[in-house]
Amino acid sequence: MFKVTPNPPATNPASSNDPTDSTAFDKAAKRALDFYLKPEPPEAQPDQLFTVANGIDTECLLANLSETLASANAMACDLAFDLDGSRRHVALGIQQLIELGGLLANRALDNVDPR
Repeated sequence: MFKVTPNPPATNPASSNDPTDSTAFDKAAKRALDFYLKPEPPEAQPDQLFTVANGIDTECLLANLSETLASANAMACDLAFDLDGSRRHVALGIQQLIELGGLLANRALDNVDPR
């Protein structure tokens, strides 16, 4: 049985398919390395500076919220005790709101993962 095979393409020295021309391989290698080693950052909204990673479970989010509120509470307390008069009352009011937010976050955390 006779199998028909096409003629091989003519090799043009100026073409990128030339086996002796390594620039095509260099370009391909650079693209592959850049893809893995220099990924493009994800597009963020221009007015949004910080983001939360996708796929984080609710318990982890609430635990981090609780810790963040506890840190803010400690900073507000330190600030309040360095102030006098009405500024101290404002700082203590902010501290109380942070404390209430922390209580709500802890209750939500208990509802997600009852102890």
